Amino acid sequence: MAADEVNGAARRARRRAGYGWRLLLPVLSALAMAGVAIGFVVYALWPRWPEAAPAADAPHLPIVIAGETFHVPPAAIRQKAQRHPGPQDRIDLVYDWPSLTPPAPSDGKNAATPPDRLFVSIAPRDGTAEPAERLRTIYPRYTAKEPAQAQYGLALVAFRADTPYRGEDLVFDESAPARFIARCSRPTERLTSGSCLLERFVGHASIIIRFPREWLADWRALASGLDRLIAELHPKPQG
Repeated sequence: MAADEVNGAARRARRRAGYGWRLLLPVLSALAMAGVAIGFVVYALWPRWPEAAPAADAPHLPIVIAGETFHVPPAAIRQKAQRHPGPQDRIDLVYDWPSLTPPAPSDGKNAATPPDRLFVSIAPRDGTAEPAERLRTIYPRYTAKEPAQAQYGLALVAFRADTPYRGEDLVFDESAPARFIARCSRPTERLTSGSCLLERFVGHASIIIRFPREWLADWRALASGLDRLIAELHPKPQG
């Protein structure tokens, strides 16, 4: 009888020990996961030597977007992950204006105001019509009925406040809308000058260019510069 009691006590002890481990396992798993997370944060925040920025004269990268090949200077690409040739979903670029060259790398010591910047994004078209076609058939549904104003030789039409484009104006060259048409946000107290978006299509790719609204004062030079930039990014085949 004594032996049976001893064996029973041993079995109960083993069951309690197993139950205890089952309770402890989730705690240990949570601690392990927390350790991995902390290790990743430490790795991400640990100071490392900065990688050298691409040289301004580095060979252009052939990048394919929506079946169109663009020849892009690596120094103009804003995202490190996008600095490789071949097909990509999107690229984001930046250029100094008016030189239309990639910005010089910053050493973190120069606190001077950087030169004017032009931001360019290239991505597949989203199925929308050409900007000039939108001007004829879509935008009139959203613009105010008042006659267009003239600004710097451009027509200017305000979008109504009850539309998706509220707070913006439509500016375009009446004689050649296909060459220059942009949507521009209006100046506010926090954003003093406003900004403009101009879109061009190349095949099945869309090139969206963002610039300060104040540049409209010299829009003809801007239009010529954009023509030149797009021709450099997407040169027409010879012959």
